[in-house]
Amino acid sequence: MSPSATSLIANLFRASPLRHARYRLFYMGSVGSALGYTMQATVAAWLMATLTPSALMVALVQTASTAPSLLFGLVAGALADIVDRRRVVLVTQVMLLLATVLLGIATLAGLIGPLSLLALTFLIGTGFTFYLPAQQASINDLVSREEIPRAVALGAVAFNLARAVGPALAGAIAAWIGTGSALLASALFFVVMFFAVSQWKSRTAAISGVPETVLAGVRSGVRYARHSPLMRALIIRNLSFSICASALWALLPVIARDQLGLGAGGFGLLSAGFGSGAVAGALTIPRQLQRMSLNSVVNISALVWVASTVLIAFTNTTLVALVGMVGAGAAWVGVFASLSAGTQSAAPAWVRARAVAMNLVASQASLAVGSALWGSLASFASIRVALAVSAGAMTLLLVLNRRVRVRLGAEADVMPGVQLPDLGLTVLPHPGDGPVLIQIEYRIAPEHRDAFRRAIHAIEPTRRRNGAYDWRVFRDLSEDDRFVERYIIASWAEYVRLRSRMTIADRELQERVAELQQPEVPTRVSRLIGIDVHDAAGDSTRDEVLIRP
Repeated sequence: MSPSATSLIANLFRASPLRHARYRLFYMGSVGSALGYTMQATVAAWLMATLTPSALMVALVQTASTAPSLLFGLVAGALADIVDRRRVVLVTQVMLLLATVLLGIATLAGLIGPLSLLALTFLIGTGFTFYLPAQQASINDLVSREEIPRAVALGAVAFNLARAVGPALAGAIAAWIGTGSALLASALFFVVMFFAVSQWKSRTAAISGVPETVLAGVRSGVRYARHSPLMRALIIRNLSFSICASALWALLPVIARDQLGLGAGGFGLLSAGFGSGAVAGALTIPRQLQRMSLNSVVNISALVWVASTVLIAFTNTTLVALVGMVGAGAAWVGVFASLSAGTQSAAPAWVRARAVAMNLVASQASLAVGSALWGSLASFASIRVALAVSAGAMTLLLVLNRRVRVRLGAEADVMPGVQLPDLGLTVLPHPGDGPVLIQIEYRIAPEHRDAFRRAIHAIEPTRRRNGAYDWRVFRDLSEDDRFVERYIIASWAEYVRLRSRMTIADRELQERVAELQQPEVPTRVSRLIGIDVHDAAGDSTRDEVLIRP
C-alpha cells in the first residue's frame, strides 16, 4: 500500500467514530448480528422452498420474519428505554443464537416442517425486533453528539453490507455443506455482539424514581411523538418515502424476470447493484450533512429515488436498470440513514429507543401496505405503470410535505434542564395516587398580553409530550391581569417523571413566560391530588409553592 493511501486511511480513521474502542467493538457486533440475521432469513426461505411447492408458504417466511416488528415494535422500544439496554442486547443475542441453533439442528435431524420453520422464523424475527431499538439507541452512549451522523451512516453501511454479503455467503455454505450447517454457521455471528456488550457497565436510568411499566412506556412514547413537532415530521417523512419506495422492492423479482428477461443470476446482479449503491451513499452522508441541512439531504435523496425508479420503469436494458438500482440504493440509505440520525439526535434519552422503534414500525408498516398496493396495481395494469405511479406519488408527497421540515436535534432539545427545586411537601403521595392537577397563576400587565399568549402557547406541546393532558389556560374575569395555566397528570409517579423529563429547551420556553410576569409578583404554583370522595379514609394533599421568577 502506498504511503499516500496509508495516510488517507489514517486520516479517515481519526475522523471516524471507529477510533473509539468501545464503539469499534460494538460496530463489529452489529455487523455480526446483521450477517447472522440476513443469512438465517435467506436459508429459511430456501429451506421452505425445498419443503413445500406452495408459493404462499415460501412468501410466509418473509411475513414471519417481519411481522414481529409490527406486532412488538413499540413494546420493544419501551422496553429498551425502561430496562438497561445492555441487558436487552445480551438477552436478544442469546435468544437469536439458541433459536437459530435449534432450527439448524432440527433441519440436520430431518425434523423440521413448514409450520415449525415458520414458528422458529417468527421467534428469530421477534428477537431481532427487540434487539434493533436497543442497539440503535445505544449509539448515543458510545459517541459524541457531533459524531452521531457518522455513526448512523456506518450502521447503514454495516446493514447493507450484510444484506448484500449475507445471502451470498449463506447460499455458498448451504450449497457446500447443506442448509442445516448453514443455519448453524449463521448462528455463530450472534456471538460477536454478545461479547461486544458483555463488558459494558450497566447505564444509569435516564430518569430516576419510580420506573414505568412497559404498557405505560408505550403510551408515553406515542404521546411524545404526537406532541413533538420534530418527531412528527421525521415519522411523516418516513411514511411518505417508505410507502412509495416499496414499489421497487415489491416488484424487483418480476422486473428482473418479465421486464428484463433475466434469471436468478440477473436478479442477484440487480440486488448487488442496490447494495453497492447503498454502501456508497452511506459513506457520503456525513459529508452531505456538513454541507447542507438534513431536510435538503432527505429531499435530494427522494428525488434521486424518483429518477432511478423512472429509469428502471422505462428500460429493457439490464445495464441501464443496473444504473437505476445503484441510484436507488444510494437514495434509500440517504433517506433512512438521515432520518435515523435526526431521530437519535432529537429524542431525549428517556424516550430515544421508543423514537427509534416508532420509525422502524412506520417503515415496516409502509413497506407491507405499499407492497400489496403496488403489486395489485402491477397485476391490474403493468409493472411500468406501477413504478411510474409510485414515482409520481413520491413527487406529489414531496410537494405536499414541503412545510414538514426535518432537522438534526440541538443539544438543548435532549439535555435535561436545570436542577429542579424541592417540592417541600408535608405529605408524600404514593406513586399511584392521582390524578394530579397543576395550577400556575400568572400576573401579566396589559402591554404584555399578546406576548404572553404566544409564549404560553409554545409551552403546551412540552407539557403534553412530557406527560400532561387536558391542558388549558384561563383568564380571571374579576382580576384583569390574572391568568391561570392548568393541566392534569395521570398519577404522582408520572408527575415526578414529567418534572425530570424537562429539557433545556423546555426550560427556556418557561423562562420566556416568567420574564413577562409583573415585577415583584411571585408566580404561584399549586399542586392538587385527586381523592375518592366516596372513601371516608381518603386524604387530600395540597401543596402551594411560591417561585420567584
